[in-house]
Amino acid sequence: MKKRVLIISLSIVIFLTAYLFAVHYIIYQRIGAAGLKACDARHEYLLRSVQNTETNIVYTALGDSLTAGVGVAEYEESYPYKIAQKLSVAANVDLYVQAYPGARTSDVIKDLLTPAISNQPDIVTLLIGTNDIHGNVSKEKFSKNYAEILKRLKTETKAKIYVISIPHIGTDSLLLPPYNFYFRRQVVEFNKIIKKLAQENGVEYIDLYAPAVRMFENPSLYSTDYFHPSAKGYELWSDIIYANFNK
Repeated sequence: MKKRVLIISLSIVIFLTAYLFAVHYIIYQRIGAAGLKACDARHEYLLRSVQNTETNIVYTALGDSLTAGVGVAEYEESYPYKIAQKLSVAANVDLYVQAYPGARTSDVIKDLLTPAISNQPDIVTLLIGTNDIHGNVSKEKFSKNYAEILKRLKTETKAKIYVISIPHIGTDSLLLPPYNFYFRRQVVEFNKIIKKLAQENGVEYIDLYAPAVRMFENPSLYSTDYFHPSAKGYELWSDIIYANFNK
């Protein structure tokens, strides 16, 4: 009897382990198979106001594939460009994009932060952390990196800094159980770190997670990999973020 229970228990463990590995592989295989690329090839975009104003705003967008516009065909459909368009109603806008697919907080520090600072921006948006979560970066390391990014932006620029919470991305058809629950939980925990650091550093915190969390229920808000947003998804994000600018 004990032997039978042991065999059944081992069989269950083997099955569950195989399932977890298989689902993990399927998630990233599907994302990779879509072959989506960053549509940002210029890194600098000049938007002139229709009001013929002499007011000029330098806006730098820091981040990863979500900021680099993966998921849309033209960068004009990305959320940073949409935000720049909204800003350009009243001012000329120089948009600088410091982002690339796969970037983590450590990559922002290593590759993107110094160029972003050199632009001497008036406005900075920072959306980073998705790849830290998917790359199993510890909360302690993430917090340390994020704090360093904010410290440098605060001390080396005079920009209005907006840190954006990590959104939950990926449809349920892509993030199969239990990974859908796991990633949502991780996003919530990492966002607590971001919000705390924003408060400690006196910068603006924009909650993108809560108002867009149900995106996974609407496939039209996603691109063909069911992970990165579509043009409609990025438009939704830009509306949420810009509404917080006005606050």
